[in-house]
Amino acid sequence: MTQDERLDTMLNPHRAEERAAANQQVAARLRRRGLDVTGQERSEDLADLFSAVERFEAVVEARGGDLMVDDLNSTEPDDPDFVLPVRKQGEALRAYIHRIEAATARLERHP
Repeated sequence: MTQDERLDTMLNPHRAEERAAANQQVAARLRRRGLDVTGQERSEDLADLFSAVERFEAVVEARGGDLMVDDLNSTEPDDPDFVLPVRKQGEALRAYIHRIEAATARLERHP
């Protein structure tokens, strides 16, 4: 634990509980979108994943996609490019975030 983290803990003894609750909320929101997360991920990683997913979804909507149809649970999406990439078995969260970011960049050039 760094000196800053120790100081933060002294000044706010409930910080760890608040962070854990926030992680659980973000993990639940991601699971509702069909993403595989345990809730044990680092706060920063969950926040980055959530941001990446939101950016992807914003680009899908900007390109005319329907998030209710073009989602991970859809058997017949309107456009497969509008479906969030599936996390591979055993894939590190950082690698998955990078794949989502790459898919978002491709979508920005999508006709």
